[in-house]
Amino acid sequence: MSIDPADNGVVTIASAQSAVATADKLEALIRARGLILFARIDFSGDAARAGLTMRPSQLLVFGNPQAGTPLMQAVPSVALDLPLKVLSWEDADGRAWLSYNAPDYLRARHGLDADLMKPLSGVAALAEAAAR
Repeated sequence: MSIDPADNGVVTIASAQSAVATADKLEALIRARGLILFARIDFSGDAARAGLTMRPSQLLVFGNPQAGTPLMQAVPSVALDLPLKVLSWEDADGRAWLSYNAPDYLRARHGLDADLMKPLSGVAALAEAAAR
């Protein structure tokens, strides 16, 4: 994958179900793979509690300290982008999407060694599986 400056390293893929159902599926996949779900932030729910409207939008923050810690030991600034995050959201037409930072973008952004990045490359497969 090459890094396109126009997308700022963000990968966005279409989902076959609603944003909430996609987030539910992603959470189940995260847990099934033995990863830690650190947070699930319901931006649209928070907006509603503040009296505002927002299309469905949820951010899942997850990872594995065994994979992330060596990266943070090598280049502490990578902690700005770890744990991994995947955003499940719906557009104005009600179509659901998943967005996440491309591992190649993170590698380039923080000057990380490609071998250290291998554990993070699974985010693409995880997002693809959640989107089906």
